[in-house]
Amino acid sequence: MSIEKVRDYLRAFGRDKEIIELEQSSATVELAAQALGVEPARIAKTLTFKAADGVIMIVTAGDTKVDNKKFKATFGIKAKMLSPEEVLEYTGHAVGGVCPFGINNPSVKIYLDNSLKHFETIYPACGSGNSAIKLTPYELEELAKTNRWIDVCVC
Repeated sequence: MSIEKVRDYLRAFGRDKEIIELEQSSATVELAAQALGVEPARIAKTLTFKAADGVIMIVTAGDTKVDNKKFKATFGIKAKMLSPEEVLEYTGHAVGGVCPFGINNPSVKIYLDNSLKHFETIYPACGSGNSAIKLTPYELEELAKTNRWIDVCVC
C-alpha cells in the first residue's frame, strides 16, 4: 500500500507519526481542503509531466495552474501530463494520493513551485486518497529531496 511506503520513508526523518489519516476522501484539492479545514491554496498538489529523460514532478499550491510558457522556458519542452497509469508506474502512488515522498525511481525529478512559499504551512498528500501531512514549505523541500524551486505557475 502506498501510504505504508510513505510512512516508512518519513520514519527515516522521524515524521511518520505526523501523517494525518482522514475518514473522508482528500483525493482532490477541494476535498482535501474541506477535510482538513483549510483554504484550497494550502493543499500542496502534485503534478507529473513527461520529459525526454523521465518525469518532471511539480508540487504547487492548490489554487494554481501551470503556465505553459513558463513551463517551456524552464524545462525546454511542452507540458504534457502523464496518464493515471503512468503516474502510478513512475511514482508508485495512484492519482489522488500522489506525493513527493518515497519516490525511488531516479527518472522522477521533483521540483517545488514558488507558489508554496506564500504559506507558513501546507498539506501534501501521503500516498493515499485520504492522507496528508502538515509541513512548512522548507520542511517539504528537505523531506522530498527536491531538485530546486521553480516558478511555473499562475493563480
